[in-house]
Amino acid sequence: MTAGIEIGPDGRPRCWWGNTDPLYIMYHDTEWGRPSADDRRLFEKLSLEGFMSGLSWLTILRKRETFRAAFANFDPPVIARFTQDDEERLMGDAGIVRNRAKIAATINNAQRYSELVTEFGSFAAYAWKFAPPARAKLIDQNELMQIKFSPEATAMSKDLRRRGWAFVGPTTVYSFMQSMGLVNDHVGGCYVGDEVQRDLKKFKRPA
Repeated sequence: MTAGIEIGPDGRPRCWWGNTDPLYIMYHDTEWGRPSADDRRLFEKLSLEGFMSGLSWLTILRKRETFRAAFANFDPPVIARFTQDDEERLMGDAGIVRNRAKIAATINNAQRYSELVTEFGSFAAYAWKFAPPARAKLIDQNELMQIKFSPEATAMSKDLRRRGWAFVGPTTVYSFMQSMGLVNDHVGGCYVGDEVQRDLKKFKRPA
């Protein structure tokens, strides 16, 4: 068996981390790494990656539906109009991560979001301009474990922070890139990784 690959309950080989919990299996198989140009999904994921800082993704995944309800389904124009009363409401919501700095950052980023859309046409067009060239083949577990961020993630993080965004450090941005298909970090031997490679070949990067 290739390092970093585990056989799931359905007999399929997948990345080891995506085989540890039913929620992870579903997320790994249907979402992680699959390229997307959906602005709302991209904003949601970048926001949730910010909330994950210091926590596990499984913690966030278990709270995701509550997050969606609390943050108006991560519709940036709606969140941009949130008031201090909304911030206090969110601080009282036990179903999300009640961190005032992260809540304020999400509202702030939603307010900055329209500036990117005005300049680039869509949030997807902005994000995908930082995507590196597609890998020729899937990486192995050892390579993956050594990656914390990338030059492209560092560049996007630096640019977002220059534009006033918060909780968008290089590690957070790289995790966003992994999950939304800007990079394919499924381990070699993972059946989903092969599907993602095919998806990326067909995917038209937004411009």
